Amino acid sequence: MASQLTLTAQKKVLRSAMASTLQKLSSLAIKEQSEAVAARILSMESFQRSRSISCYLNMPSRELDTLSLVSEIISRDKTLFVPKIMSRDGSMDFLKIYDDEDLITLPAGLWGIKEPHTLSDDVELDMILVPGVAFDESHSRLGHGKGYYDRFLTSYTSSGRRAPLLVALALREQVLSGDEIPIGEHDWKMDFIVTPDRIIDSGNVSNERVH
Repeated sequence: MASQLTLTAQKKVLRSAMASTLQKLSSLAIKEQSEAVAARILSMESFQRSRSISCYLNMPSRELDTLSLVSEIISRDKTLFVPKIMSRDGSMDFLKIYDDEDLITLPAGLWGIKEPHTLSDDVELDMILVPGVAFDESHSRLGHGKGYYDRFLTSYTSSGRRAPLLVALALREQVLSGDEIPIGEHDWKMDFIVTPDRIIDSGNVSNERVH
């Protein structure tokens, strides 16, 4: 296994390459791909059966747009949670969103992403819609390098709670072939990767994890 220093360097190079690729995408291309991904998510049986779902609010540019998706989650009477980055210690927690008005009034936090002010005490999640810089067909995820999701998931499951379904949202350009993404022992794999064209299923989801 590569040393942590080597792993960090490999991830940095891949993030830089992916940033250059995504920079070339037009706003229209991102919008069209985002709509196609949202439609696939909404058609998934596991989504339809999930009661509580976390969905990130996307960064201002060069990231799949989740606004229509979070609105759909609310309109379908599911419980929506959105992530909150705790800049004090680098951890992440979640806040329940009650309606579209909540979304509109959220202020921009770290990285220019809209974030809630206060946190939920008891978050029970059926599904997390996960962002990332890149993914591959072995269901590995390359994040932005801060480790927010990996640390949260480790803490969440160590408390005895069942692991939520991890569903990555990806633009076409973000999915690499094979197992190209370097991963460490603390990196969580995705259960599904949803692109505009297909759903890449890990085949590891048991009935007990799909409500």
